[in-house]
Amino acid sequence: MSKADVVARAITDRLAPGSALVDVEKVAVDLGVVVVRQDTDQAVDAMLISRDGRVAIGLSGARPVVTQRFALAHMIGHYRMHARRDLLLDGLLRRRHARLSSIPTDREEAEANRFAGALLVPEKAAREAAVRADCSTGADLVDALAGEFQVSRLVMGYRLVLLGVIIDA
Repeated sequence: MSKADVVARAITDRLAPGSALVDVEKVAVDLGVVVVRQDTDQAVDAMLISRDGRVAIGLSGARPVVTQRFALAHMIGHYRMHARRDLLLDGLLRRRHARLSSIPTDREEAEANRFAGALLVPEKAAREAAVRADCSTGADLVDALAGEFQVSRLVMGYRLVLLGVIIDA
């Protein structure tokens, strides 16, 4: 189990035990993070600002709900695991290099992505949902659970492969 998995599990065990749908805003508030949404240009999905012990995460309110949930979880991951950063902007690289959108650019980005997946799709809840789902293919399972957990197909597929529930998304 990675550091990202351990940190996310500690949070979900405390704030959302047994729940499939994690209230990521509640997680942020519990951690003392102020969340602000604003319709912005779509070059930035999220930003994290840390100053004098206070932390705010800004989200583009123009993005779909699943994108906002993942962006918030991703930034919480940076906050919990990479605290030395005072300012983070997310989304710029993705816009400039669309074909690289799901490939993290460095170890910290990969770790924050893994944290976000583990926070939004807790292992126990994912396994239980997969068992009770009436799906005949991995793709059907990804579709069904993405809706249940309010994440994108990409996030759900990656998470289910990582957990060994399916072989290929």
